[in-house]
Amino acid sequence: MTRNDTTTARRAGGDIAISVRGLVKHYGETKALDGVDLDVREGTVLGVLGPNGAGKTTLVRCLSTLITPDSGSASVAGVDVLREPRRLRRVIGLTGQYASVDEKLSGRENLYLIGRLLDLSRADARRRADDLLERFSLTEAAKRVAGTYSGGMRRRLDLAASMIGSPAVLYLDEPTTGLDPRTRNEVWSEVQRMVRDGVTVLLTTQYMEEAEQLAGELSVIDRGRVVAGGAVDDLKARVGGRLLRVRPADRAELPSLAALMDDSGLTGLATASLDAESGSVVVPILSDEQLTAVVGVIASRGIALADLTTELPSLDEVFLSLTGQKASHADAEQQEDAAPDAAREKVSA
Repeated sequence: MTRNDTTTARRAGGDIAISVRGLVKHYGETKALDGVDLDVREGTVLGVLGPNGAGKTTLVRCLSTLITPDSGSASVAGVDVLREPRRLRRVIGLTGQYASVDEKLSGRENLYLIGRLLDLSRADARRRADDLLERFSLTEAAKRVAGTYSGGMRRRLDLAASMIGSPAVLYLDEPTTGLDPRTRNEVWSEVQRMVRDGVTVLLTTQYMEEAEQLAGELSVIDRGRVVAGGAVDDLKARVGGRLLRVRPADRAELPSLAALMDDSGLTGLATASLDAESGSVVVPILSDEQLTAVVGVIASRGIALADLTTELPSLDEVFLSLTGQKASHADAEQQEDAAPDAAREKVSA
């Protein structure tokens, strides 16, 4: 497929770049995917969250033609995943949980090789490799073998490799696993730049901060099914309730303020907690009536306040509410890793 074919595929997708309906994949008795439905709009990031073994990596493998689903349908950039796998590979990129670069080749040679595998001419493959080395701040290390790169450099080279074919859609399967905070931020910046350039991204992650930083919408998968989806704030609101954070003007009032909110006698009010670091008291509230009552009780005791705010639940709390498990930052999905480790491979024709 030529670059013109790629452009046509982008347009063919319309407003929806990825459409999945009823996708099923079983490994023996294990239902890795059990009827997954989701849509991803063009030029956006969909964050796919879920505990270990939820089905996230299996979903990516199916959508990148590395494995074949048992049933269901999917189209990506206007291309049918099951009927046109070779065509699909020309319009997608994939970065797995671990950098898949050839450590015996230089950075430039890695990118050039993938360009040639994608049928770019020698000149175009060199040009594309040099452009991406510059974009990912790897020009100075271009001639060094990848085995000498730091973890962050390898990850950037891996992302550059996934962009060689100018993909319409990019799959990022836990792309910052094992990276230090600084390198993780660098990867986030590159992903955001890709999206500004019009690339659609499907991101699987167990880092809640990563999902909030990058994803406009989320799909939460548990036991092979999508259990919730929507904008981050919508999901937080769906869990229910807000957090009331009250900071007294006099820090010495913190213990008495916490005790007052605990003993206020308001029906259904949860136990208040003391946040010593921020100098505030935090209590969950379920209604505007509760909020008004709490404020009234504080005012009646004459406690001067420096600040009073309400917050939606954190994404970690949403995750716990929807899946019954705390978010895990494990390096891999235990159940799915029993399947062939194809996610480490770079998609090519």
